[in-house]
Amino acid sequence: MGETLIEIVDAKIYFPVRGGMLHRRSGWVKAVDGVSLVVEEGDSLGLVGESGSGKTTLVNGVTMLEPLTAGRISYRAQDLSRVGSRRRHQLRSSCQIVFQDPFWSLDPRWLVRDIVGEPLRVHQHLRGQAYQDAVVTALEMVGLDAHDLFKYPHEFAGGLRQRIAIARALSIEPELIVLDEPTSAIDVISQHQILLMLQSLKERLGLTFILASHDLSVVSYLANKIAVMYGGRVLEYGATEQVFAEPLHPYTRALFSSVPAPENYGVESLASLPGEVASALNPPSGCRFHPRCSQAMEICSHDEPPKLSADGGHFAYCWLHNQAAQELVSCMTGNQLDDHRRVEREAGHVDDDG
Repeated sequence: MGETLIEIVDAKIYFPVRGGMLHRRSGWVKAVDGVSLVVEEGDSLGLVGESGSGKTTLVNGVTMLEPLTAGRISYRAQDLSRVGSRRRHQLRSSCQIVFQDPFWSLDPRWLVRDIVGEPLRVHQHLRGQAYQDAVVTALEMVGLDAHDLFKYPHEFAGGLRQRIAIARALSIEPELIVLDEPTSAIDVISQHQILLMLQSLKERLGLTFILASHDLSVVSYLANKIAVMYGGRVLEYGATEQVFAEPLHPYTRALFSSVPAPENYGVESLASLPGEVASALNPPSGCRFHPRCSQAMEICSHDEPPKLSADGGHFAYCWLHNQAAQELVSCMTGNQLDDHRRVEREAGHVDDDG
């Protein structure tokens, strides 16, 4: 195991809801609501989940673009909310972000030289020939060269624009790169090329990645660990191979069953989830997923789910297989017990003898 680079402890990021003539706060949008994760050196952590699950808000907290409401995010054991402005500035040079859409994340009025070189000016105060040489080095790492220095973003296709954004992130040699949906706004061929390039850069430069994406194929290729988010919380975490092979949480299984596969023909073979993502303004009590879960029990609607651990650090927050839930089932009689056993049998958790 590598040294801990990022430690997230019970992180909460809330946004106030205000209204009325006096603009008073009437509630909170709980975008991230109690997330705890560890990212080690050399990791590539994938954050997956539906839109509105809290992925982007969490990575914005890691990159100090959003302040925490509560909890702690530490970079090499330094609490990001407690460091001074000078140290915060230094830490930002160690952690860079590549945004989702290269069509708005690049200033259309700036030359490529200025876009890629901005971090060099801000963090390393480079000027003149040293500045331009460093920009060219960053461009060459992503497959561009000095001929592109004096072009504008509109002169490039989407995949090449994203390469420019990646070059900007690499220019000051960070340890950690946060990738927020890095391939969602570009064509399929460019996606493949970008993924190959990112994997090569990670291995060559010894980078650590945090990848937020709704595309499970992207996550399965780049990430060695995966955290499944829903309603501002992590529902399941583990090594990517383990989570894909043996998902523990019903939500994770639902996500995987909704992904098209080459052997499937037509949309009829794909599963879909009823309802919508849990409201961040008025989240459900108990398990956030229980209103949409076909395996939900009574206890799921009012009690927070416990941590269910498997081998190799794989865990999920779910009442399935929990002793307290089993005691609840033992109190059921008649049709209630039959219904519960039917649900568990369909999930493959019990045999026909109960």
